[in-house]
Amino acid sequence: MSEFVTLSLRATFEGQLDVEGVAADRFADRSEREIAALPARLGARTARLGDFFDVRGERSTRVRVDGALAQVHGLGAGMASGELVIDGDAGRRVAAGMTGGEIVVFGSTGAEAAARVRSGLVVVAGDVGRDAARAMIAGTLVVCGRTGAEPGRASTRGSIVSLGGIAVPVTYWLACTYKPSHVRLTLKYLHRHYGLAIDERVLDGRYRRYCGDAGSPDRGEILEWAPALSSNSANDRRR
Repeated sequence: MSEFVTLSLRATFEGQLDVEGVAADRFADRSEREIAALPARLGARTARLGDFFDVRGERSTRVRVDGALAQVHGLGAGMASGELVIDGDAGRRVAAGMTGGEIVVFGSTGAEAAARVRSGLVVVAGDVGRDAARAMIAGTLVVCGRTGAEPGRASTRGSIVSLGGIAVPVTYWLACTYKPSHVRLTLKYLHRHYGLAIDERVLDGRYRRYCGDAGSPDRGEILEWAPALSSNSANDRRR
């Protein structure tokens, strides 16, 4: 058993690489050889992870993936537990259908990040593409950069925490502005455990809470950091 399983993208390729088998819980009882044999798909061609990635480590639920991954899709899809860290940009459908665990991306992602998530924590240090957290049932998506168009569509009980700007859909309505203590705790944990850089202003800042999606029977939420309100609050304290 290793402390980590590390996948390093080795091969160059043309097209779109789908690797929906890369999820921390699926590596828990697999050897390096077995992990390398997991299926991948390059366009219409069936392949194996080992055709593109060097695999180091085995039988661990802590996974690291590195390389030029912007055209690698489905990382962490369906993950049920464990820890997956992506060192750099990633493609579409990161964490799609996830049911548990933690996924941290030290870069940006393509479309549909955290779509259909049922539980767990997904964190993106950069930007996310359109349709983030679509049809989210529960769980949390934290975006440090810009959140793309149409986030949280058909969300029922999930949370999007936006630190770098978001165009809130018209199907969400402003419920209140407040300081969510759970966001502060989550961000401090991410800094401590993963070394994620966190601006001090977002820790003590105020957030706009939006509820929606209006087409869903339950209530998802978007928490948007409001720097102007946070700055005014800080100025009031100094007076």
